[in-house]
Amino acid sequence: MSDPLPQRKQLVHTPPSGVSQSELYFITINGNPRGLNQFARTPLGELILDSVKFHHTQQNWFCRLLVIMPDHLHLLVAFPQTTGMKQFITAWKSYLSKQSNVVWQRDFFDHRLRGWESIEAKADYIRQNPVRAKLVTQFEEWPWRWEADVPAA
Repeated sequence: MSDPLPQRKQLVHTPPSGVSQSELYFITINGNPRGLNQFARTPLGELILDSVKFHHTQQNWFCRLLVIMPDHLHLLVAFPQTTGMKQFITAWKSYLSKQSNVVWQRDFFDHRLRGWESIEAKADYIRQNPVRAKLVTQFEEWPWRWEADVPAA
């Protein structure tokens, strides 16, 4: 009899006490299976872009940056006090699945950007994803991206 496969841990997406839910998060959401281009193509890529713009405009979240890769998504996003991150991402993934039959990996990865971390450094890291994957030579060539207009500091 073989050993059972290890069970994947359930990720906790609740900010610690004292942390505002409006903090900026770096979120990665993977498709299932990895390696399959589900996202960076028509019509699903357009559906994702449209839904991000809609929720941003409706102030359901503040999505500073979205980069759609073939098998995963990267976002820099903040959620209003009234919106729970896990509930919102779960509902958003469910909506996209119903509209397009996309298959997601369970859960998602989130990392709260702390004060010492540079938002622009994280944004540049995300922007360079299609370049590092050799999908384009410059980020501006990548059609599957969206950035909010952010006023200069």
